[in-house]
Amino acid sequence: MARSSNLMPIARQQKCCRIFLRGSIFPAASLIFIVLFLWSRAITQHNIEDMLIWNLQGSKGLCKNQCRLPGSETLPEGIVSKTSNLERRPLWGLPKKTNTSKSLFAVAVGIKQKNNVDMMVQKFLGSDFAVMLFHYDGIVDEWKDYNWSSSVIHVSADNQTKWWFAKRFLHPDIVAEYNYIFLWDEDLGVGNFHPARYLSIVKDEGLEISQPALDLGKSEVHHLITARSGRSKVHRRSYKHDGKGIQCNDNSTGPPCTGWIEVMAPVFSKAAWRCVWYMIQNDLIHAWGLDIRLGYCAQGDRTKKIGVVDTEYLVHYGLPTLGDSRQKTSRWSKTSSNETKEDKSGSGEIDQRLAVRRESYNEYKVFRRRWKKAAESDQCWADPYPEEEDHHQNQNQNQNQKEHPSFWTQT
Repeated sequence: MARSSNLMPIARQQKCCRIFLRGSIFPAASLIFIVLFLWSRAITQHNIEDMLIWNLQGSKGLCKNQCRLPGSETLPEGIVSKTSNLERRPLWGLPKKTNTSKSLFAVAVGIKQKNNVDMMVQKFLGSDFAVMLFHYDGIVDEWKDYNWSSSVIHVSADNQTKWWFAKRFLHPDIVAEYNYIFLWDEDLGVGNFHPARYLSIVKDEGLEISQPALDLGKSEVHHLITARSGRSKVHRRSYKHDGKGIQCNDNSTGPPCTGWIEVMAPVFSKAAWRCVWYMIQNDLIHAWGLDIRLGYCAQGDRTKKIGVVDTEYLVHYGLPTLGDSRQKTSRWSKTSSNETKEDKSGSGEIDQRLAVRRESYNEYKVFRRRWKKAAESDQCWADPYPEEEDHHQNQNQNQNQKEHPSFWTQT
C-alpha cells in the first residue's frame, strides 16, 4: 500500500502537467507540431519521388520525359530517330556511295525541258548533291533513258508547283542532314555555274539565303538586284533606278533594293529553310509574296545575310510552263471563259496560263492579308522591320502583268 500511495502523487502530477500543457502551452505547441509534421511529410514525399526516379533511371539523373518529342514518350530515348534524309538504301549489303556534299538540289520539271534539266542534274550530281525531281506533268518513265535517273528521287503530281511539292516533301526534319537546299525552276541555264564553288562562296560570305546572279544580256530579269555585276564576287543591294518608280540607294533598307532575292533559284541554309518552310502556306501553292518576307528567315540582319553571287551565275530563260495548253489540266479545268484563251492553232485546246497568272496574284493578296492579321494578333511577336512596306512589290507586279506575261509562271 505504501508503494501504491507513493505513486499516486506522481500520477496526479503527470495528470496536472498534461492538463497544464493542454490549457496553456497546447496552442503554440500544436502549431509547431503541425508545421514540423507538414515539413517532414513534404521532405518524405520528395525523398520518395527521388527514390522512384532514381530507381527508374539509375545514375542518369532526372527524368527527361518532359523534353521528349510528342508521340515518343513511350519509347526509350535512344531508339528515337528524329530526322531523315533522301539517301537510297540497297535491299541488301552496304550502299555503293555515301553523299559527302550534304546538300540537296530540288527542281520542278516537265518533260518539255528534259534536255535543260539533264544539264542541271549532271552539274549537281557531279558535286555529290542529293537530287530530287518534282514532276508537275505526271511524266516519269520518259526520264529513265538517262543513266542518272535511278540515282535521283522522283516525285510526281499533276499541275502542282515546286512550293506545293516542297511543303509536302521537304519538311525540315526530312532534309535536316542537308546543309543547303537549292529549290529551283527548270528554265535556268547552268553553263557558267558550279555548285561546289557556289557553296564555298556562300559559306565564306555568311549568306543564309542567296541566289546566283543572272546574265543580264541573256536572261529575263525582273529586278535589277538579281542582275550580275562583273565588279564583285557577291552583292547585297542594288543602287540603280529600275524605271518603275523604285530608287535604290544607300538609304534603302528592304526589298527589292536589299535583303531580298527572287524565287526562281533560291538557296537556303538549313536554318533558313526551317523558317521558310513554316512560312510557306499549305494552300497557297504559287507562294507569291513569299520573296518579300524571306528577310525574316535570314537568321540575322537581312542586309548582310541575303545576297546574290556574281561569280557563279545563271541564264534565266523565263519559259512559261504551268497551264500550258499541251499539258493535261485538272486544277483549273473549270475556269470561266474570260479566264482562258482558245488555242489559235485550231486544235481546240485551252491555254490556262492566264488563269494561273490570276490565281498567283490572288494568292499574293491572300498571303498579305494573312501576314497582316498574324502580325496584329500575336502579342508576343516583335516585328524586326516595323516600318517595312511592300508597295514597291505591288508596283512591280502590276507592271509585270502588263509587260512580262511570262513572269507569271512557276515562281
